[in-house]
Amino acid sequence: MFGLSDLVSLVISVFIILPVVTFLRESGYLIISAVFGVKNPRLTIGSGPRYKKIGIFDIRKYYHLYSWFSFDSLKRDGKFAYICIYAGPILINLILALSINTLLVNGFLEDYRTFFERFNFYVLYYVLLDTVPMFTLNGKPNNGMVLYELLRYGKRVDFNEDPIIPATTDVEDEVQEQMEKIEEMIEEEKKE
Repeated sequence: MFGLSDLVSLVISVFIILPVVTFLRESGYLIISAVFGVKNPRLTIGSGPRYKKIGIFDIRKYYHLYSWFSFDSLKRDGKFAYICIYAGPILINLILALSINTLLVNGFLEDYRTFFERFNFYVLYYVLLDTVPMFTLNGKPNNGMVLYELLRYGKRVDFNEDPIIPATTDVEDEVQEQMEKIEEMIEEEKKE
């Protein structure tokens, strides 16, 4: 039976654990790309119009479930660099899951066992969804598919014209266009 404690657990999972795991996953791209000399990195959190920009973090108005990493170029560009970058979120989450699991098994997190077991569930959920090669609903490949194609064919072969990771300057231009449209709508509403 679904009770009040289950509702609290669900709220904690959706509004605390899932956003943190999503942020850590996206940070995997950032950490690995830094090794290859990333230029103009941006970690966007949320969706919709920009709420605030703090350094490389672009925080959007609407909540966490849609986040992404973008950059303009890499100093050390090549097949190996992209394999590492797309494996980054998988490796970061896998290391995190194994570390938390080790702490749980050895009794270090016993007071917060339920929280960290649920945290590990979401971390491993992302590992599974990132590892199994597939195309998403929008026709773009997930990390597993990108890695499979890079390893098997040595290139991206999904015939999708859009870049897998968008350029930060392109994303910034898109944000500015969205903000202009929003401002125009607000002005039109004021006139009415």
